[in-house]
Amino acid sequence: MEQSTTPVGIQVDNENQHLQIEWKDGKKSEYPLFGLRKNCPCVTCRGGHASMNEFEPEAFFLENPPRMNITNAKPIGNHALQITWIDGHNSGMYRWETLRWLDPENHT
Repeated sequence: MEQSTTPVGIQVDNENQHLQIEWKDGKKSEYPLFGLRKNCPCVTCRGGHASMNEFEPEAFFLENPPRMNITNAKPIGNHALQITWIDGHNSGMYRWETLRWLDPENHT
């Protein structure tokens, strides 16, 4: 696995509405929670199998987005992060490569 897609630390901050991932190459990515929820990679949230790799990075830049809370975030093997949201939704497996690509700094 590449250093740029290998996480070494994950912090959830529901109060300040972000999730931070520190990568093995030293980069830190900070994701607004609403943007992460809006970009859930599951087939239901993406609108079907044909849209599985279509994401909305612009969702990270909304002013005053609705609050979202994470109740659990855990690595799934060496390939993904499973997030459980306050509404119980947890079927999206956020691949490390996708999260690194979605880093809001890549889309400013």
